[in-house]
Amino acid sequence: MSEAKKGDRVKVHYTGKLKDGSVFDSSKDREPLEFELGSGMMIAGFDKAVTGMKIGDSKTADIPADEGYGQKNAEMVVEVPKAQLPADLKPEVGQQLAMQQPNGQSIPVLVTKVEAETIEIDANHPLAGKDLVFDIELVSIN
Repeated sequence: MSEAKKGDRVKVHYTGKLKDGSVFDSSKDREPLEFELGSGMMIAGFDKAVTGMKIGDSKTADIPADEGYGQKNAEMVVEVPKAQLPADLKPEVGQQLAMQQPNGQSIPVLVTKVEAETIEIDANHPLAGKDLVFDIELVSIN
């Protein structure tokens, strides 16, 4: 039986957890996740974990932040004057917003602080800076 290698289209079932065991995503109640190994579609640590697996194999992979979503980037946390926000927006800590970039692309941001005249938003990926644990089962190789 062949092993999964770079360039293969694979399907996997997975459960992603934080080190404390809390689950942040799972394919268990959905179709398996399909992607091309080594194409950059997945975080580096996930690609590395699936490489070499055979159909039917299961494993638990510990993925450090540097092979996941990277470390938190302080430059991605910015203060925005409330005057620049839509008038009907009542920002709250923990609220998710979409921010328009100059190129027109929209990126998700999280409100991390609300002051009298400003809010602080964080555009880091929610899993940045976190070590991850994935339970992975290889379903198919194409």
